[in-house]
Amino acid sequence: MTTSSTPSSRWRALTRHHLFWPVAVLVLLLLVNVPFTPDFFSIKMADGHLYGSLVSIVLFGSPLILVAVGMTLVIATGGIDLSVGAVVAITGALACSYISDQSDQGALSGVLLAMGLGLLAAVVCGLWNGFLVARMGIQPIIATLIIMVAGRGVAQLITDGQIITINSEPYKLIGGGYWLTLPFSIFVVAAVVAVTVALTRRTALGLLVEAVGGNAEASRLVGIRSRRIKIMVYMFCALCAGIAGLMISSNTSAADGNNAGLWIELDAILAVVIGGTSLLGGRFSVGGTVVGALVIQTLTTTIYTIGVPTQTNLVFKAAVVIVVCLLQSPKFRAKVFGAKFAGGFGAKAGAKPAEAKADTAAATEAAPKMEVS
Repeated sequence: MTTSSTPSSRWRALTRHHLFWPVAVLVLLLLVNVPFTPDFFSIKMADGHLYGSLVSIVLFGSPLILVAVGMTLVIATGGIDLSVGAVVAITGALACSYISDQSDQGALSGVLLAMGLGLLAAVVCGLWNGFLVARMGIQPIIATLIIMVAGRGVAQLITDGQIITINSEPYKLIGGGYWLTLPFSIFVVAAVVAVTVALTRRTALGLLVEAVGGNAEASRLVGIRSRRIKIMVYMFCALCAGIAGLMISSNTSAADGNNAGLWIELDAILAVVIGGTSLLGGRFSVGGTVVGALVIQTLTTTIYTIGVPTQTNLVFKAAVVIVVCLLQSPKFRAKVFGAKFAGGFGAKAGAKPAEAKADTAAATEAAPKMEVS
């Protein structure tokens, strides 16, 4: 291999990585903020805590990361969970309602019990979703739509249609407190992501999830208990949503059954797709989902930074998401950049033009069936 071809082969290898385009878009969005906020990348220490735009992005994006991580495993099994927003509202409503009824809202035992009740309710919701999908054979989008609609009403029944405010320092730590100069929610997210990666990449669980998503019937015939796997991932997704609900209500010291977690399910699905996980099920990427969630949160921050009118921010967000998804499509890159340039993404390094075109076509055909992780 000649010296001139070495950078080209390295570039092809880099651009073929499933995290390349999400990370590239994330960096681009961050840079867009600099002309409008010159100190965007600066991080300052005040009152023993770190402050800055980057810290805020991770802080406010923590609930979305949690929900998206749970959604990743559900989508990997070929399902979808539209109820996570309602689960967020139910969890926060239960926890805050219980704390508000206590004579001492700062009592650690009361806060822990309130959190336990909220998370238990979340897991029950996930169990219900998994039962409808795995045991009753109901389509996931319909099964989870039930709690998406009814769950929001349950949250408002818990709060009597009011916004419940609390004053509990231990509870505030979850979503609004700091530890070791950083927001405590960052450590919670890091722990959940680390446990998820360990369970799915260091054990056989990840392969079982991918097998169920690739072909549930075939996996059942070879001895994999696909129904149990599906129930388990829906329960895990609801648990992640429950933790996010505690974070959101903790950060505001209030529970809003109507608006808490509203439309977070859509952002979570977008984050999973941006991260490279196919909606058809199969292989998944937890790391890609985390990057995708950060892209969504950075995009939200950028919209407000550059002064995009609030009535058009959803259109702006949709446009950026479409661009990211198109850039990840081998077929789109082949059509736009041509076979020669597209070979840098899908073809083997050093291949002849004809071979590169064949490799690109093969990658295009395989894309809907197998996603890299």
